[in-house]
Amino acid sequence: MSNSNHKNEPVMFLGNAVIEEGCRIGQDVTVGNFSILKKDAEIGNKTKIGQNVIIPEGVIIGKNCEIQNNVCFNSGVICEEEVFIGHGAVFTNVYFPHQHIMVNHKRAKMDTKIQQGVKIGANSTIVCGVVIGRYAFIAAGSIISNDVKPYALVSGNPAKQIGWMSEYGSKMNFHNKTRTSICSISGHSYKLDHNGVRRIS
Repeated sequence: MSNSNHKNEPVMFLGNAVIEEGCRIGQDVTVGNFSILKKDAEIGNKTKIGQNVIIPEGVIIGKNCEIQNNVCFNSGVICEEEVFIGHGAVFTNVYFPHQHIMVNHKRAKMDTKIQQGVKIGANSTIVCGVVIGRYAFIAAGSIISNDVKPYALVSGNPAKQIGWMSEYGSKMNFHNKTRTSICSISGHSYKLDHNGVRRIS
């Protein structure tokens, strides 16, 4: 572990983590074995980072997130609070990697935004430039190359929407006349309309 100055202690380090000076770390953060947190990265309060995770410059991870082992971020990724990212997920950083073709606007790095409560399954790949909406659920092994709606359940390569999920991870059914669904875990109600799904209680 590097001897960086962290103003917001305590930080729990498991084994040999490398934390560069200038990385901003919140309260009660756990950083696993062999992970690398670069300068100008930002980690929110009570976030758990597994082992062998790479978080480069410019990445922002909100509070109460869980980043499991072997996740590879690239600059420009923003995760809001309560995001879960499974083992081996990868975030790309170049949309158009053909260096010999002068298409600069496509080759430019594009930011990626992961909104509150998103769950990303193990070994998924998130292509840069997408927005994954609040509480969306990405099945393991999926390839995300387009925006994902809030509460959507997506799977596959390329990923396609196959359903809707509640904030507590209950699959929802909107086949009734009112197009409403009740989460079997929390009891909260949701409604489906032309704009997508929204929580109504």
